[in-house]
Amino acid sequence: MELRTFKGGIHPPHNKRSTDAKAVERAESPKIVSIPLQQHIGAPCQPLVQAGDIVKVGQKIGDSEAFVSAPVHSSVSGTVKQIVEKETPTGQALCVVIESDGNNEIDESVKPKPDIETLSKDEILKIIREAGITGMGGATFPTHVKLSPPPDKEIDAFILNGAECEPYLTSDHRLMLENPEMIVYGMKAMMKAVNVKTGYIGIESNKPDAIKAMEDAVKDEEGISVVPLKVKYPQGAEKQLIYACTKREVPSGKLPMEVNVVVNNVGTAAAVGEAFIKGMPLIERIVTVTGGGVKEPKNLIVKIGTSFKEVIDQCGGYNGEIGKLIMGGPMMGLAQFTDEVPCTKGTSGILVFTQEEASLPQPQNCIRCGKCVEICPMGLLPVTISAYSLKYMWDKAEEINALDCIECGSCSFVCPSKRPLLESIRVAKSEINARKRKQQQK
Repeated sequence: MELRTFKGGIHPPHNKRSTDAKAVERAESPKIVSIPLQQHIGAPCQPLVQAGDIVKVGQKIGDSEAFVSAPVHSSVSGTVKQIVEKETPTGQALCVVIESDGNNEIDESVKPKPDIETLSKDEILKIIREAGITGMGGATFPTHVKLSPPPDKEIDAFILNGAECEPYLTSDHRLMLENPEMIVYGMKAMMKAVNVKTGYIGIESNKPDAIKAMEDAVKDEEGISVVPLKVKYPQGAEKQLIYACTKREVPSGKLPMEVNVVVNNVGTAAAVGEAFIKGMPLIERIVTVTGGGVKEPKNLIVKIGTSFKEVIDQCGGYNGEIGKLIMGGPMMGLAQFTDEVPCTKGTSGILVFTQEEASLPQPQNCIRCGKCVEICPMGLLPVTISAYSLKYMWDKAEEINALDCIECGSCSFVCPSKRPLLESIRVAKSEINARKRKQQQK
């Protein structure tokens, strides 16, 4: 079996054994949810409800007129208590706080949609948009936007990301094992939306059971194939996955549509399938809860708006002294300063690390070994970009393509001097983008 891959990359410890064989369980329904009105890249939603309103499961509670945005729906039935700024995993945002009545009554708008074969591209896009579906791999880009390339971009390949290359995370793995048919149905809907006949599902070879499950699910589907991939990080990054599956290289500063490809996550495809087959918008997701700081690691179906603390409590609570709490994976996830933040559409995992797991050695001087250059999946010069950033030389950093960095963290991981390369590169990217925005406003 040929295993495809990309140039560069690293091999961090997988640390998936705590949850990769554990079937997905449904978390208990929370008594209170705090649902952020921005859980996506793009414009935030405006509330469609107010304090005192009665809401039902699947009811739209926030929306925006902006194209790059995604509506938000209630994950419980009950009473809106307040609409207030609260801490979320990505910073402060306006949240709709709902007290559940425990009945989980479904809203009248939640109805199965017609078979995708009977629907037009525009009808499919409208259903996906109204379901509030965003990228489930963590980036949370509105899915209907990704499926709306400009007319001059003729998409001819569609890729589903089932690599799940980040250590610790197993939610996509379990989804592929337990609900492959839903993934395939959602994939077919998205392929029809971009008028594509050729589809690939990329899965790393350390998930042979998932490869078989997805191969069985697509065996009668014309044009869709499963692509076994080498086990390497960041195999699931868009540009790296495109190269592995199609041998096409996305040019510097360009998007996948530049090489006529659209990429989505298997979790996104399953959410699209749910929106059509059951009519249910995106109100819950699978979350991997793991790490040495939690007593019973699990894969849980969690309602959006449930606090991290409540989810961790359902995994036996904390285990010892906690050193770090992360949303997502350890390489690209976001560290949290509190567990009183809600799960969102982008919460693929909650990692709870002990003090020992979270401890990092003190950075030393660069020894000019070149390992960060050797393994960079984007072919960049991380040590040089970092050096320019530390000297506030933003123009120089931009000249050597700092904006092409996908922030995978491979450079920091492999550095023998343990220099925080990614952090300084992020600063450079932020400064360069800020300057570009100012120039556009002039």
